[in-house]
Amino acid sequence: MKFKLITIATASIITLGLITTITSCSSGNSNQNNSTNTTVSQQADTAPPIYIESFSGLAIRGADPVAYFTEGKAVEGSGEFEYEWNGATWRFSSQENLDLFTANPEQYAPQYGGYCAKAVSEGNLASIDPESWKIVDGKLYLNYSPGVQRQWSEDIPGNIALGDENWPEVLSGNKIHENKI
Repeated sequence: MKFKLITIATASIITLGLITTITSCSSGNSNQNNSTNTTVSQQADTAPPIYIESFSGLAIRGADPVAYFTEGKAVEGSGEFEYEWNGATWRFSSQENLDLFTANPEQYAPQYGGYCAKAVSEGNLASIDPESWKIVDGKLYLNYSPGVQRQWSEDIPGNIALGDENWPEVLSGNKIHENKI
């Protein structure tokens, strides 16, 4: 009888500990908001210098960074033309665009590591929508959504100045707000 009580007590403690652990992980590491389809990811100490989408593992959600400059639009990159740079996988729509990027990545890579320019201007980190972009003074800026881009566009010089002030310190201890496109 004593052995049976100890076994039940031990099983209860283990189960309770497991439930507590799962609850802690769920509340501490992410928060799912179904109404906006946004995930908030807690970063350990520092976010990566390049925004890498958690769903695909790609920079700019797989869009070709060179195409913004050469074609004036967001173009999906191909797994056939990939390049590892600055801790991220970048995709390109052609060998020519891949070659242009590898010759001078800083010329084509988005500002603020590909995080949302509006979020960075506010001291936050957020994912991007590859369709929400603008080239200003030869630099590519990406935003979270068309609505956020409209807000950012209301004061582009001011938002860039704030973003430049916050970058790269904003990477330390911040959460990344990701929009599942």
